[in-house]
Amino acid sequence: MNFNVGGPSHLQYSISSSSSDSENDDEVRFSNHLQGFDTQAEVITRMCDNNNRLWAHYIAQQNNQVTHGGSIPGHIVINRDRENADRNLFTDYFAENPRYPDSMFRRRFRMGRSLFLRIFNAVAEHDNYFMQRRDGLGRLGLSGLQKMTAVFRMLAYGIAADATDEYIKIGESTAIQSLKKFCRAVVEVFAEQYLRSPNANDVARLLHIGKRRGFPGMLGIAPPAHYVIQGKEYNMGYYLADGIYPKWSTLVQSIHDPRGPKKKLFAMKQEGCRKDVERAFGVLQSRFAIVAGPARFWNKNVLHDIMTACIIMHNMIIEDERDVDAAIEDWMEAPTPEVEIAVDENTRFQEFLARHRQIKDREAHIALRNTLIDHLWEEYTNSEN
Repeated sequence: MNFNVGGPSHLQYSISSSSSDSENDDEVRFSNHLQGFDTQAEVITRMCDNNNRLWAHYIAQQNNQVTHGGSIPGHIVINRDRENADRNLFTDYFAENPRYPDSMFRRRFRMGRSLFLRIFNAVAEHDNYFMQRRDGLGRLGLSGLQKMTAVFRMLAYGIAADATDEYIKIGESTAIQSLKKFCRAVVEVFAEQYLRSPNANDVARLLHIGKRRGFPGMLGIAPPAHYVIQGKEYNMGYYLADGIYPKWSTLVQSIHDPRGPKKKLFAMKQEGCRKDVERAFGVLQSRFAIVAGPARFWNKNVLHDIMTACIIMHNMIIEDERDVDAAIEDWMEAPTPEVEIAVDENTRFQEFLARHRQIKDREAHIALRNTLIDHLWEEYTNSEN
């Protein structure tokens, strides 16, 4: 038996057949790989084209927009030359020999230069916002004098914040911020001293002034006082009032239609002293026009700070410019009165009723006014003699 018949040829055919099949499979796989690569390349190409189109659209939009320099987009930067403005301000008002005299400083700042500098130093020490600093480029920023001068222009003249730019060279938002910070600092620094309750020295000064004007015991404040008129002792101070108020022992009214020289003299003196108090708020409004005009802010706390700061500075001006003849130089600190508070509620209530009856005593009101009429006439006749 011949096992070799057809063997080699069959083997050769089998080998070649399997070899060609594997080669075909490799070609198919390679072709598939190439197609896959072509697909990926096409996807990448499309993505790049899309990105290029987006960038081109973005750049075109940016080119069509009007842009400004500055740290805030759309913010216009104005070169105000604040350094020269600061030098001019110092030369005008704060140099050793300023361009404008003291009278013009007093008129425009509503106070003397020494008082202004006292407030300036105290506020700058309290809040470093009013200290001059350098910006990111090393340039000097607004000085404390520029900021505070802008504040005083708004307080004194009642002008808008933007109106301070022409001379001070300060932006509107900075001027508004300076006003808020200044008023808050004045309240925090000076309120304890200039909004305090009157002490014994204040009462003594007011009694001294009232006595010089013919009304001993007359107070503009509530603390009790002890005084003597026409040999009669009184232990409660009184207020000068017009006819709209009730006839109480703590109120001294004028005479509506005075008859005779004594009553006419009393009415003239009483109305003259009373108008001093009534004019106090008018003086405040004329000194700080921002109080008289419409409110420029919405926040109640800001309005409170502005009003309080104006009152504090008004009191500081009065203290700085007070008539030396009306002051009491030799002050004696009055001891704090010892008051025994009744523990029993019924006793306390009865004491309250007794004080209330004493205050509302109509006869005491008339007797005090008659005594003052005689007192003023006696002083008048003695001065004439």
